[in-house]
Amino acid sequence: MAMSGGRDDGEPMMEMNTTPLIDVMLVLLIMFIITIPIQTHAVKVDLPQPNPENATQIQPDRNKVTIEADGQITWNGSPINELTLRQYLDQTLLLPSEPELHFQPDPQARYSEVDQVLAIIKRANITRLGFVGNEQYRNDF
Repeated sequence: MAMSGGRDDGEPMMEMNTTPLIDVMLVLLIMFIITIPIQTHAVKVDLPQPNPENATQIQPDRNKVTIEADGQITWNGSPINELTLRQYLDQTLLLPSEPELHFQPDPQARYSEVDQVLAIIKRANITRLGFVGNEQYRNDF
């Protein structure tokens, strides 16, 4: 009798059967989970609004993106951040003909910052990209 928990001498089993207790606890837990109201969380996000002066920053034939030694990104000479760069790139794709994008990183700029800007340009599906200023490196190698 491997299934019985008692001894073979015929005495009553002294341990409490916990199976019904566990079943009741599981039912109560499920009922508790069902009756809890669904929590709704709202996160406020301030999205950038379209700015009409951004359209004047975009030239119809050629635009220049530079990265300074300190990591500052500039668009046609005016400092911008990565989000604004992406907005400008998206606006250039809306023009009738895609303007050329000239990219000129400073020789002292960190590679990771240059790589991030190139990734933004690639994600924006820019097809007319040119690297400007590579002639300064011709004697380095």
